[in-house]
Amino acid sequence: MLIPHDTRIALDTVVELVNTAPESEPADGLADVAALYDFAERHHISGVGVLGEKDLSAVREVRSRFAEIFAAPDARTAADLVNALVAAAGTTPQLTDHDGYDWHVHYFAPDASLADHLAADCGMALAFFVVAGEQERLRRCEAPDCRHAFVDLSRNRSRRYCSSRTCGNRLHVAAYRARRREAAG
Repeated sequence: MLIPHDTRIALDTVVELVNTAPESEPADGLADVAALYDFAERHHISGVGVLGEKDLSAVREVRSRFAEIFAAPDARTAADLVNALVAAAGTTPQLTDHDGYDWHVHYFAPDASLADHLAADCGMALAFFVVAGEQERLRRCEAPDCRHAFVDLSRNRSRRYCSSRTCGNRLHVAAYRARRREAAG
């Protein structure tokens, strides 16, 4: 699956945004406005002006709507959720080349709030998967103690864990030890 650079950046952003939620982490990764600024800076989100509590609340709402998309049982539900999210953001697609990147599409208005910026750009990145018939690649980790979101970009759609090095390895080691105990007992 060929994913344009700007879509990949938006996917990484939406996954990290969803994973800041308290159901994915012990504490809210967007606990305050300073954390919101940090998130925007880490993801090189352009045009972020002064942020306040209203922005924090709006981004948390967008985050919960993205979580619904990752939990959608089918493409129709995912499409309806993406459509509602993107429409509410008041999308204004435009071509741009900034910060050393070639031409790409921004789906948000130039003066959009951070929440609308995320809803439009990240929502369109998720729409890319629905359009491609790949909505099932938007997943949650199958480890019982982890609910992180991720996008399964494996060739055969077989990824089950947010990280094979942490969650996957931990579960495989536990299963191996259980088999050894059973064989010894």
